[in-house]
Amino acid sequence: MKIIVDAMGGDHAPEVVIEGSVAAVKQYDVHVGLVGDESKIKTLLKKSKYKGDRISVHPASEIISMSESPATSIRRKKDSSIVVGFNMIKKGQGDAFFSAGNTGAMVCGASLLLGLLPGIERPGIGIVLPSLHGISFLIDVGANIDPKPVQLLQYGIMGAAYSEYILGKSRPRVGLLNVGEEESKGTGFVKETHELFQKSSLNFIGNVEGKDLFSGTCDIIVCDGFVGNVALKVSESLAETMQAFLKKHLKENLRGKLGFLLLKKSFKSFKKEIDYSEYGGAPLLGVNGVVIIGHGRSNVNAIKNAIRVAKEEVERKFNEKILEAIK
Repeated sequence: MKIIVDAMGGDHAPEVVIEGSVAAVKQYDVHVGLVGDESKIKTLLKKSKYKGDRISVHPASEIISMSESPATSIRRKKDSSIVVGFNMIKKGQGDAFFSAGNTGAMVCGASLLLGLLPGIERPGIGIVLPSLHGISFLIDVGANIDPKPVQLLQYGIMGAAYSEYILGKSRPRVGLLNVGEEESKGTGFVKETHELFQKSSLNFIGNVEGKDLFSGTCDIIVCDGFVGNVALKVSESLAETMQAFLKKHLKENLRGKLGFLLLKKSFKSFKKEIDYSEYGGAPLLGVNGVVIIGHGRSNVNAIKNAIRVAKEEVERKFNEKILEAIK
């Protein structure tokens, strides 16, 4: 299996991307194809002292920066690492594509170059979240900020399939993110979406609120990309702030320092459970191929785990499961 990786995507690329890719091929049974500046990639691979044969280099002379217009950059930068990566997937030269680069360019490139699965109108980005009862799946977190109700229903169907076949949950519960649990709450758009979910064959439990993101009340939380992205960024910020506050107050006096030493193992477990890098990248669901999008500030662990997530999707033939669910 070959995972194509955008070596130039992310705040710390290409160094961190290459280090994470090396870690992935050592731990998982995959081949990684690194796309980007050939000279830089080969220099860094040599520096990493990797001597195996499961990493290949594929040249791309351009980079799509985080600030560039997605549609314009995909059309104009034909030799960018993102466009070259997608074309490799399209030609069957790889089984999945991962990038921690420009999210908009990834969504646009996947839609234009790979196309959408039959029955899917818009792709959606899903993210795994830790909860009080295992993990939950939030979709969409930024691919589609102005969706139609039927597109949210499609997100629910794809999210349920992901929860069942990738996360291993039987008959997963689906909730619609709203300002209240009552059917009468929310905008006309949300009420219309609620009605569609009720008529579907999904295990729909109704509206859920922001407090349910981590409660484990449901397995899949569906929302539009604008709300989902805000919820995701607030969650990430809160997790980091909690860790900073704990560190600050535990170091204020001797009692706190002693307490920290006694609870050090528990704090490590806590940090690991809320660390985004443990869950890898976010799958872009609904496109005709396996596409994983990484956080812009992905570290080595995040890159390694994103490649693992891509491998799992390919192995379990996930897109076939989506097609079955849509039918």
